[in-house]
Amino acid sequence: MDAAKQHRSTVDTWEMVVIHRWFKREFAAMPALVRGVAPGDRKNAEYVAEFVEMMAGLLHHHHVGEDEMLWPKLLERVGGMDTELVQRMEQQHEVVGGALERVEQLLPHWRNNADAITRDELAEVLHGMSGPLTEHLTEEESKVLPLVSIHITQAEWDALGKNGASSMPKGAKGFDAIGMILQETTPRERAGFLQLLPAPVRVLYQLFGAGIHQRAKMRRRAIAA
Repeated sequence: MDAAKQHRSTVDTWEMVVIHRWFKREFAAMPALVRGVAPGDRKNAEYVAEFVEMMAGLLHHHHVGEDEMLWPKLLERVGGMDTELVQRMEQQHEVVGGALERVEQLLPHWRNNADAITRDELAEVLHGMSGPLTEHLTEEESKVLPLVSIHITQAEWDALGKNGASSMPKGAKGFDAIGMILQETTPRERAGFLQLLPAPVRVLYQLFGAGIHQRAKMRRRAIAA
């Protein structure tokens, strides 16, 4: 008997929806953030480049985790898995992955030179990626997560969550990331996500980490305005 048959209780996948909401919002806003940096403004170019680099790295880690820890189990356990769905998911991953590779190539030059040509290409790549990313994450929520809730065990789901958490930045960037994740949560989602954090991190976030996030958010808004 396989693991899915041994484990019939459903897994609550709410935290994946919260993470997806974060990625959709921030990548949709990112082209305007990049374009908001004036040519020659190396200080803001470096700041925005670091932010884009962080978010791109987190998204890449998220997708690799799914590719390695989720999809193989679903393909093995779900009888009659929709091949068109699988192909669409793979194609969307390829589009997003290709865009992330180009972002990685463009960032060092723009960070150092703050030139308009590289800035505009970077913004255009991010703009072109945002639509497919939102489409991919939305379809994953509607079509894949219901399968996950039935065919993936709680232990396997927890392992995927721990893998995602391992990529979270530390220090001020980590508090900013937590704040972004919590930005559009319901009271239930907020309480649930905070409980997933180690107790010391949760306390530190509530004491001063939320303020770090608010200042970072306001700076990004000012640049993008």
